[in-house]
Amino acid sequence: DEYLGHATEIDVDAASDGEEVLVGAIMEHLEEAGIHSGDSTCFIPAQNIPEAMLERIAEQTKTIGLGLKIQGCFNIQFAIQGDDLYVLEVNPRSSRTVPFVAKASGLPLARIAARITIGQPLREQNIPRRTSGQVCVKAPVFPFIKLRGLDPAPGPEMKSTGEVYGSDERADLAYLKARLATEVPVATEGGAYLTVRDEDKENLVPVAQELVAIGFTLYATEGTADALRRHDVPVTTVYRIAEGKHPDALDLMRQGKVSFIVNVPTVSGGAVRDGNMMRRLAVELNIPFVTTMRGASMEVAAMRAHIEEDLQPRKLTVHY
Repeated sequence: DEYLGHATEIDVDAASDGEEVLVGAIMEHLEEAGIHSGDSTCFIPAQNIPEAMLERIAEQTKTIGLGLKIQGCFNIQFAIQGDDLYVLEVNPRSSRTVPFVAKASGLPLARIAARITIGQPLREQNIPRRTSGQVCVKAPVFPFIKLRGLDPAPGPEMKSTGEVYGSDERADLAYLKARLATEVPVATEGGAYLTVRDEDKENLVPVAQELVAIGFTLYATEGTADALRRHDVPVTTVYRIAEGKHPDALDLMRQGKVSFIVNVPTVSGGAVRDGNMMRRLAVELNIPFVTTMRGASMEVAAMRAHIEEDLQPRKLTVHY
């Protein structure tokens, strides 16, 4: 499978009656394009997309829905790369995200689409007003502990078997609530093991600095550690697993010195095997790990929020 590099993926759920289109929600994926949408973490509303691009997405959704003469629910997956907007796929059916959209936006798309299919157009329906003032997050739940030998790194093939939901006025708190619901812990202290591709080393620096600021001890492989030291980030160098020397990541994990892992996988060389072994052990020891830089940034923001904030439950508010 090939995909657009460093592109932001967008999901849109909508309903059409052949004459009008109702856009339910525009969802921003936390992970880059190339990871299956079912395994992605999604935000409503989008957090990092300019308003002009959101308008383009809504307009293209309406154009496609009407052009394909869809009557009922449909889902479109877009990718944004720079100023370019790409269509990855159009699904003329309800999507797994429709229940998430209903809770987050207050629009019961399944009910609206069902009425369309029995002959009631959008203009004759009483469409509830949208909810506002909250950020909603959908996070995937994975069965890796039950599937021995499967590499937990997400990719173009779907691996999740469920999803959870969190909402709050702040994005970091909404994400934290969703993450905690997955039952994989959110680290608040200890050590962080960092190893990323060469192209991501500079982007790792602010993540590493934030980890140090909230009290974490950093460990990294040689190349990653060198990049961090150039920015005066304190870090301890450890051996790669493939080198057969100690201590390596597996040693640190078994000794309880690592409570969080950032491992952006490479596609060739010994680091592939290293990453697979490390991620498998992380699953077995219930150590949280992320495999994208965007995921790392969001996870560290949630870690700080978990340390500093008291989470408050929110009432689900919809008008239908």
